[in-house]
Amino acid sequence: MATHILVVDDEARYLHLVKVNLEAAGYVVTTASNGEEALELVSSHAPDLIILDVMMPRLDGFTTCERIRQFSSVPIIMLTAKGEEQDRVRGLNVGADDYVVKPFSATELIARVRAVLRRAQNAEGATQNRFFTHENLKIDFARAEVWKDDKPVFLSATEYRLLIQFAHHVGHVLSAEELLTAVWGSQYRDDKEILWVSIARLRQKLEDNPHSPQHIVTRSGLGYLMPPLEKESNERVS
Repeated sequence: MATHILVVDDEARYLHLVKVNLEAAGYVVTTASNGEEALELVSSHAPDLIILDVMMPRLDGFTTCERIRQFSSVPIIMLTAKGEEQDRVRGLNVGADDYVVKPFSATELIARVRAVLRRAQNAEGATQNRFFTHENLKIDFARAEVWKDDKPVFLSATEYRLLIQFAHHVGHVLSAEELLTAVWGSQYRDDKEILWVSIARLRQKLEDNPHSPQHIVTRSGLGYLMPPLEKESNERVS
């Protein structure tokens, strides 16, 4: 089966250039002109690799990459017109596997694609689940949307990042220091009050009874966890 590559760029000339050269090299190519369209295609088409431009309107490449990494480990090569070290580092930090600086040659791009695909061959399967459910709670990682009882729940960016930590570690107790470092940064690892307030706000929005939580449970002296569900409930994850 031919390798399927998704190319995302709002500049039509680059989109065409990359598509033509990849197809000449034997790849099957799907294109998208913005990050929102790309997220839908990643979920529905499960590409083997993504080539993702940084500078796009509405949803830039960094944000799109972060969203993809919430539900997929598909290899990502980022395209940047700047070539500045801070942009390359940021791209790698949000989950990109490699980067190519515009303007680039077809030879360089194909070489990077082949190298990233080779590295991915021995890795775990690329596509995971876009949707996560926990009792009456549902998360769409691609859209960064949350529902409770099929009604949308409006979370702040920090509340959402905090919830994602629990969704990605169901059944595991996460210490306050781990949560603070993952969500706010290492400089906040001792700021327990900000975590307590955020946990309380999250419970107010997600729990039927915040005083008897089902989604985010306290383990006294240890931290917090999202309890695992019965096997039948986990199978509802689509």
